[in-house]
Amino acid sequence: MSGNGSGQQDVDIDLGGLFRAVWDRRVKVLLATACVAALAFGAAKMIAPDYQSETRVLIESREPEFSGSNQNAQSGSDRVFDESGILSQVQVFRSADLIKQVARNMKLYDLKEFDPSSDPSAVSDLMVMLGLKKNPLEMPPEERILKEFNSKLQVYQVEKSRVIAIGFTSKDRQLAAAIPNEMAKVFLSLQSGAKLDTNSEASRWLEPEIANLREKVREAEAKVAAYRSSSDLLPTGETTNFATRQLTDISSELTRVRGERANAEARAEGVRAALSSGRDADTIADVIGSQTIQRLKETEANLQGQVADLSTTLLDGHPRLKALKSQVEGIRAQIRSETRKILSSLENEAKVGELREQQLTQQLNALKAKSAQAGEEEVGLRALEREATAQRQLLETYLARYREATSRTVDATPADARIISNAVVPTGASFPKVMPITIVAALATFLLSCIVIMLSELFSGRALRPVSAGTERPAARSRPAIAAVAVAQGADEKKVEISSALNDAIDLPPLAPLVAEEADDVAEDPSSETAEPDFSIEAVADHLRKNGVRIAISVSPGGDEGSTATVMLARLIAEEERKVVLIDLTGSACPTRLMARSAQLPGITNLLAGEVPFTETIHADRFSDAHIIPQGDADPRMAMRGIERLQMIIDALTNAYDLVLVECGPADEGAVDKIARRGDAEIILSAPAVSDERIVEVLTGFGEAGYRDIVLMTGRGEPGPEYPDRHAA
Repeated sequence: MSGNGSGQQDVDIDLGGLFRAVWDRRVKVLLATACVAALAFGAAKMIAPDYQSETRVLIESREPEFSGSNQNAQSGSDRVFDESGILSQVQVFRSADLIKQVARNMKLYDLKEFDPSSDPSAVSDLMVMLGLKKNPLEMPPEERILKEFNSKLQVYQVEKSRVIAIGFTSKDRQLAAAIPNEMAKVFLSLQSGAKLDTNSEASRWLEPEIANLREKVREAEAKVAAYRSSSDLLPTGETTNFATRQLTDISSELTRVRGERANAEARAEGVRAALSSGRDADTIADVIGSQTIQRLKETEANLQGQVADLSTTLLDGHPRLKALKSQVEGIRAQIRSETRKILSSLENEAKVGELREQQLTQQLNALKAKSAQAGEEEVGLRALEREATAQRQLLETYLARYREATSRTVDATPADARIISNAVVPTGASFPKVMPITIVAALATFLLSCIVIMLSELFSGRALRPVSAGTERPAARSRPAIAAVAVAQGADEKKVEISSALNDAIDLPPLAPLVAEEADDVAEDPSSETAEPDFSIEAVADHLRKNGVRIAISVSPGGDEGSTATVMLARLIAEEERKVVLIDLTGSACPTRLMARSAQLPGITNLLAGEVPFTETIHADRFSDAHIIPQGDADPRMAMRGIERLQMIIDALTNAYDLVLVECGPADEGAVDKIARRGDAEIILSAPAVSDERIVEVLTGFGEAGYRDIVLMTGRGEPGPEYPDRHAA
């Protein structure tokens, strides 16, 4: 705990003192722990023990494997045995009807454990008389037993399973095991009875429905038959009607007749062409195929042979040759006559085919009109058939369900559950657990005693110790600020050493006169032993405020520890109701981590890279009224390309803030030159936990670069009026 006011002293909690206070009172703590443990042990031993046992029931489908409807009902069973279905079965176990059935079976009404109100005590009777308590005997015995039974019953679903556990607690270990087993048996009986009742109700409901459906099916089929007869839609055993089938047959016959007529006409045309051209008809198939033509050809051939034989011995005018030639001419005339007959036959065949085609065409046209009418009438027929089919299917479904329900009312119907673990007589009590109760009571007493002792030490102030600059940072004795103290106390050789070192390092006026003045001030006031050069955060804040500094650049050669001191400086200035903003130009982003709410906020690198507007980079500090421009998350190389904009950004911030504080981390004088114009900004060397040699080295570098006024800040301290504006040169 700390305070920054000038009239308050920082204090901290002495943890060692707290533990010492507990150790000094260890005898009392152990005595109290032992006493409470003994009381807890005795009280646990005096409590009448309770015994608990548990039965486990598995919820699953128990349909017989030979049941034809088992597969059909499987999906419905799975829905019943889902998570909500199992929880529903848990509520069945807790139902009043089941508990009352168990109470009747086991005669729990006669046991005082389940009806303690039946024998009330004198105190209970007195409270009833005074009207402070309702008379428990006014309640029915079943209600009193039900209430007591529920207080001893535990029913729950085993996690990620279909198992239901039934636990019961009783003073009687035998009863603790018997009641869960009896509850499981009653549950299975109720489940089986419920299924039988369901099947019986289904059978009774289906009987009149089936009779009604049978009548509807008969009427629907009668309508189909009457409509078919009136519309002449006789069935053909296929999907088409009689008219359509007849139309198909006539179409096929018409095609065949047209083919035959065309064939006959072609054959007649061939014979006609042969006769008109005078060529031999032996090449025509119909002529060659005639039996008469074949016999005439044979006769002609024989006669020609005889003419050829006689021509060798007789002259052409011989009567025998003339007779044979006359016979040959007669045979040829018969062949031509027979050929004309064949032509007439083919022409007649073509004419008959043409007549047959005309008749079939007429029949086809008549059947087309009739088929179209039959198609329109089939629309009504199909509607009647669909109605009859739907009624028939519904009837078959009801008949199947009726047979199934009837068979289940006759056959054994197991419950959809089975016992997988029976409750056994417990050997040990479930409550009280003597040793755990004793251990917990002893441990709680020990902890409470220690807490009470520590709180008393804190409230009394004995556990608080003051915090001073010397105790806060013991290592600071080796810093230049402590060296200045040594000079002030009269160590001449140390004064000369530090003064000459600083004068040699930086081309400034000698430091010795300044330190000598401090030594003189100390000599005049010997009692002021603590008067020393003040390089604390408070002194630097006071210096910035009194001199009206608008821009300050902090260099931290020690890294994050110096950056942390700069953050403390900004917060201290903000507490003085001055508007201050800190720009994080460090590589480690230490100020961003300490002040910003998130490391991913846009900051100075985003602003230099031109990624975000100016207002989105300013954020409030988490613990003070100061503001911060964090490091940002842009590419540092892109940000360095716009480093010339930094001076304009700082100038713009001075219009809105009393102080712009730039934290550069362990930067050198070259980097500082890029940030601010020389002479416009105050340079702060934030060097807590940095050696004298390193401070001299940094001061030397800045002195050679031309910087004259550098404010040294080495840590926290109590600012004094003697050195409000301490500068290290």
